[in-house]
Amino acid sequence: MTHDKATIAYYDGNAPRYSASMKQDRHRHLDPFLDQLSANAEILEIGCGAGQDAAHMVSRGFTVDATDGAPAMVCEANRRFNLDARIMRFDELTACESYDAVWAHACLLHLPRQNVPDVLARIYRALKPGGWHFANFKLGDEDHPDEGRDPLGRWANLPDKNWLRDKYAGAGFELITEDEYVGNGSDGVIRDWCALTVRKL
Repeated sequence: MTHDKATIAYYDGNAPRYSASMKQDRHRHLDPFLDQLSANAEILEIGCGAGQDAAHMVSRGFTVDATDGAPAMVCEANRRFNLDARIMRFDELTACESYDAVWAHACLLHLPRQNVPDVLARIYRALKPGGWHFANFKLGDEDHPDEGRDPLGRWANLPDKNWLRDKYAGAGFELITEDEYVGNGSDGVIRDWCALTVRKL
């Protein structure tokens, strides 16, 4: 299974809270990523959550296909931003050379590690030649070297950077930039994160 039912259930149950607490500031990688795209780019967002990133993409003139595996999150995204967002789990992505870019902020980190190669292959196939992809992951450490449940009950794969590089290279992507930074998720745990911008060869 390329999705975790308990993680989706968590987001379904907490969608109104995420929407209500949504910050006005965007993730610092979003605009630099968008700056690399052509003005008429078509972007797929997976894990759109309550829709803030997708709304910003639309405000910059891009065509956006906003998706999320949690139905309640899709409802919040459409209620707040009228995005025409739709329900789609990672394993339901079947598009072929349809998008110029795929944005995946803080969502692929919920995949079981064994299913990451399949989803990366789906993203690769969905991109047009030369297409761009962004994703960021919480990294494991000495105290948490293995994947498992986070304090909120969500699945976290907690890879290391070499593992991520290997999986993206194996899917056919060229690594463009890699940024390691310290951040905390909604579980309040401070961790090292790794943000990757890659391109379809």
